[in-house]
Amino acid sequence: MLQGIDVSSYQSSFNTDGLSFVIVKATEGRSYINPKQSSQAKQARDAGCVVGFYHFLWPGNIKAQAEYFVEKCASVEEDLLAVDWEWTGDGTAASNGEKDSFIREVKKLRPQHRVLLYTNRDFWLNRDTTSYAGDGLWIADYTTMGKPKIQATWRIHQYTSSPLDKNVADFSSTEAMHKWATGG
Repeated sequence: MLQGIDVSSYQSSFNTDGLSFVIVKATEGRSYINPKQSSQAKQARDAGCVVGFYHFLWPGNIKAQAEYFVEKCASVEEDLLAVDWEWTGDGTAASNGEKDSFIREVKKLRPQHRVLLYTNRDFWLNRDTTSYAGDGLWIADYTTMGKPKIQATWRIHQYTSSPLDKNVADFSSTEAMHKWATGG
């Protein structure tokens, strides 16, 4: 399994030693852009990491959010894209149908990218009704690294948030993950 992290604007810098991938928060809703996403992605690329970007999904205006994400995201063709589906800061959440629509819209707008669903174990087990995760599930379950407590196939497992969000990816090598990310 490969080691990786996900970062947002809270991480000014991070250590890439031993990492194979870094996923950067790009946008949220239709009004927030991570001002550090380009420099964070550059740091990860310079270290030879697979790079991804995610959008924090809010309920409503799904097509507009997808367009906002792909327009404001600092991605290049081989990068992963993901939607972060969980509770918002005001205690709301996009519906299961909105989550599915967002993934489909991003895939339509950026067909050359793999698009993943990031969600936590509670949402996956208790809110998801379709098990639609686009090209792969990125599951947050703070348990044993690489052993989330779900029955579904997953690509990335976020297993802790301390001191930052740490993940493992179910690939044999960085090259294999990069090949998958580029559609191979």
